[in-house]
Amino acid sequence: MKNIHCKVFGHDLEVSRNVTYHVKEYACKYCRKEFTTSSSGNLTELTSKYKEINSVLEYIHNKRISKTTCKNLNPNLLVFKH
Repeated sequence: MKNIHCKVFGHDLEVSRNVTYHVKEYACKYCRKEFTTSSSGNLTELTSKYKEINSVLEYIHNKRISKTTCKNLNPNLLVFKH
């Protein structure tokens, strides 16, 4: 019964995970089918290949973001890194 809504009206997508600013993962509210943004900007079904790509992309994105936030700190402060 859950898939009937999606077949008639289409999927009702909600963001399930923000990978980067432009790449997101989506899940349908009714059938729980997962989608992601492809390299061309279109929505594609989330496969294991795309899950791995998104994980690596998120790791690189978070690493780059953390480097830029450290550079904006006051140079007179002591910063301890572990």
